[in-house]
Amino acid sequence: MEDCIFCKIVKGEIPSFKVYEDEKVFAFEDINPISPGHTLIIPKRHAKDLWEISSDDLSAVHSASKKIIKAIQDVLQPSGVACVQLNGPGANQVVLHYHLHLVPRIVGDPELPVATWEINEGDMEAIKETAVRIAAAIK
Repeated sequence: MEDCIFCKIVKGEIPSFKVYEDEKVFAFEDINPISPGHTLIIPKRHAKDLWEISSDDLSAVHSASKKIIKAIQDVLQPSGVACVQLNGPGANQVVLHYHLHLVPRIVGDPELPVATWEINEGDMEAIKETAVRIAAAIK
């Protein structure tokens, strides 16, 4: 896609701090990091979100994440790594090119809002109804 910033990064039209590349995937440091080592992993072929990405490209992104998370662990020794992936403007996806964030967490870091929420028991009948509807729609 011609106006996609991530596609331009893959083509080398915009500079980046590359950490990994193979035939299907490109990974680079986020220039607005939540923490040191915050890495983005993207498919080289443009896909807007989880609805659009091919199964092959999705598998490639997540296979690469295993290699990269190991390197993050070896280099930064984080207490954890948040894997964050957002889909659509309603989920605050800013760049409309599928991407997986690997966000290293160090002891004492502030909590990530997406990783913390209040636990409230749900309405079991409503949950069951939603599960049945979603299961029936899976093709």
